[in-house]
Amino acid sequence: MSWFNPYHVPSASLKSVRRPAVAGAFYPAQPARLQAMVAQYLEEARLPRLTGRVRAVIAPHAGYIYSGPVAGHSFRALAPLPQDATVFLMGPAHYVPVSDVALGYFQSMETPLGPVDVDDALVQTLAKESACMTIQNDAHLPEHSLEVELPFLQMIAPGRFRVTPMLLGQPNPECVADALAPILAHDPNARVVVSSDLSHYHPYATARQLDAAFIDAVLRGDAVAVARGEACGRYPILALMLIAQTLGWTPHLLDYRNSGDTAGDKRQVVGYAAIAFTEG
Repeated sequence: MSWFNPYHVPSASLKSVRRPAVAGAFYPAQPARLQAMVAQYLEEARLPRLTGRVRAVIAPHAGYIYSGPVAGHSFRALAPLPQDATVFLMGPAHYVPVSDVALGYFQSMETPLGPVDVDDALVQTLAKESACMTIQNDAHLPEHSLEVELPFLQMIAPGRFRVTPMLLGQPNPECVADALAPILAHDPNARVVVSSDLSHYHPYATARQLDAAFIDAVLRGDAVAVARGEACGRYPILALMLIAQTLGWTPHLLDYRNSGDTAGDKRQVVGYAAIAFTEG
């Protein structure tokens, strides 16, 4: 199966382009190497049988040598993106303080594989109509949590798609869900990608216990337990859980590993999970 067929047409209405911040660090900066690496992760992913259309996934965002094999499961489940799909791309802000939701208002977000269009009209609408969302481009410029997901999206897109970049601090998850659920209900081609790692820097066995409890809470819809967890993207996860509850989506665990499994050092590890949410 061929995973790469980019077709991105940047909007002429905006001048700002979000340049890659972590190419050459979290993933290869050379297009051919990046394409081959992501294609391998996608090809090697083995999914459980899923019934219903995949509308959302949770994917990790560490360097590809650590979390890429797990992310491959998330994006293989999401493949292929529908033509002209809008992808709500939600993750935590690691570098610039964000209180609620920082929207990225760009013409496009670039990777070594080319530009990804931003749905600038939707960004403007969300900023205008949602009490917990504002445009805050400075939070996006150094951030890796959304950037590392873009090459995977590019590789599973047979045509044009657009992203709505969203970095979450500690917003009310209900505010986020209230803004996105009606759009997702109305547009069957819209998708959600939540970027999150799980526990951080525990010994291998401890991390597995913590992560198993957190994943179980996500699958059971236990928002209280998720909010108490260590996942850096727990706020976007909480928003996705509310959206799923509203729209009747069902979560499925696709893969779990930690950096001790993928990179070898088990003294202090970071946990990664791939979870898909299906409709119907």
